Amino acid sequence: MRNSVDTLNAMAIFVRVVERGNFSAVARELQTSQPTISKVLQALETRLGGKLIARSTRKLSLTDEGQRYYNECRIILAAVDAAEHSFQSGREKVAGPLKIGSSVSFGRLQIAPRLPDFLRRYPDVQIDLQLSDQNQDLVSEGLDVTFRIGALNDSGLIARLVGSTHRVTVASPDYLRQYGKPQTPQELGRHNCLMFNLLSSQNLWIYTKDAQRHEVRIKGNAQSNNSEAIRELVLGGLGIALSPVWLFSEDLKAGRVTAILQDYTAESLPIHAVSPANRRQSARVKAFVDYMSRALETAPELKAIK
Repeated sequence: MRNSVDTLNAMAIFVRVVERGNFSAVARELQTSQPTISKVLQALETRLGGKLIARSTRKLSLTDEGQRYYNECRIILAAVDAAEHSFQSGREKVAGPLKIGSSVSFGRLQIAPRLPDFLRRYPDVQIDLQLSDQNQDLVSEGLDVTFRIGALNDSGLIARLVGSTHRVTVASPDYLRQYGKPQTPQELGRHNCLMFNLLSSQNLWIYTKDAQRHEVRIKGNAQSNNSEAIRELVLGGLGIALSPVWLFSEDLKAGRVTAILQDYTAESLPIHAVSPANRRQSARVKAFVDYMSRALETAPELKAIK
């Protein structure tokens, strides 16, 4: 029995080394040393009678046998994980490390403010919030769950729809005084429009009115991969933006920006919580996703402007 447990542990370490791409990262995760990880894999290779990893000074790469073994290990470990979860279901404590990913603006404005309440409910959870405006690779970065806004392109993920973000077309009062207020989406073509360039739609803004779809190709002299940078450009009077309501909710209340084209409904964007497909969702991941889903459902700053 002991030998079987040791083999499963070695298989799990092997899979993590492959997914993380180096020994040091796995050693840090497991709070052990790099030589210890190397010894585990060497013992596993000795047991199997062949090389799993072709080591070089620059990177790790799998041998053909290693690739096949990696695929089999993932299946076996997932089955073991599922069996344990089935046995422990309902008894697992919400505790332990939880690594969360998000875009910078959504994470700062929508996730971080809710973490104190979540941690008051679950004080045995330790959160690591990682913010990036690039789509984070969940496996290589060791994320348990990340939040993505917009259409999902990666079908190899476990995704749960946790909300939607309504969008509003905004400009500063100074910009509108100088260049006029567009009355239809088509008139946006004559304005300086500011583009958030990480969405798949990019320069295509889509609206509906009376069940009719309106598409307009926008252009402008500035774009960014960060929502808050777009906000600063709008506040500076540079142009018009189509952005999440939550990004400008306080500015709209204070009159720093004006909502335009309110007779038209801008296309909303889904919000998904996504996790790696080969990793069981722990109780802490489920608790956090459930918590965020309830919070986002009732958040007034995510609702459409009436």
